[in-house]
Amino acid sequence: MSQEYDLTLKISRYDPDTRRSWVQDYRLEACRILRFVDLFRKINDEQDATLAWNSSCEHGQCGTCGMKINGKPLLTCELLVENAVKLFKTQSFTVEPLTIAPVIRDLVIDMERAYERVHLVKPYIIQPAPQHPEGDEYRISPQVLESYVEATRCVNCFCCATACVTQKNYLGPNAMLANIVRLMDPRETAKEERMDILYSGQGTPRCRTAQACSFVCPKEIDIAHFIALAKEGNFG
Repeated sequence: MSQEYDLTLKISRYDPDTRRSWVQDYRLEACRILRFVDLFRKINDEQDATLAWNSSCEHGQCGTCGMKINGKPLLTCELLVENAVKLFKTQSFTVEPLTIAPVIRDLVIDMERAYERVHLVKPYIIQPAPQHPEGDEYRISPQVLESYVEATRCVNCFCCATACVTQKNYLGPNAMLANIVRLMDPRETAKEERMDILYSGQGTPRCRTAQACSFVCPKEIDIAHFIALAKEGNFG
């Protein structure tokens, strides 16, 4: 039999028309395998159609459902009710939007503003190396790929950027990671431009090495490790 939990969700609300902010409590019963995005949908269907929240793929790959649950940034499509009760040792949960960008409504933040920092690092190959003479692709050996493939799992959910203790005037952990990935990518030849970004006033000098980014990453990427490599100038 599926266990039922009597939950209380204390959800941050924001009305952009009146600029009013408040916390609204919702009581609901939910089985152990429901995800938090399912709880939000259940609230919309059964209690309050006005509650605004964001999600897309709901498979932990798009990063759009990032929120703070009891203060911890995470992907709400990955958080099961049973796991949340065990993790936080409570059936009462405070639900807040991420703090990396302005709130549009309730739990929805302005993702375009959040992505501005990522765009600054040019998260693409600026100047590609020549293709392999024997084919139409650039070949990367498994040994080289192994050194940075973990970092490519980032979905830009901005959980790490929200947890970061140095938000002001800092590109942020995920933006730093996007730049570091390209520095370690042998297809990228614009290394000097990337190093300028990395060591700029918004780059590694701002990082305090608190490692909160690694602690909250839903994809279990050791972001602090890659930033440490950048600080040492060690890119494999």
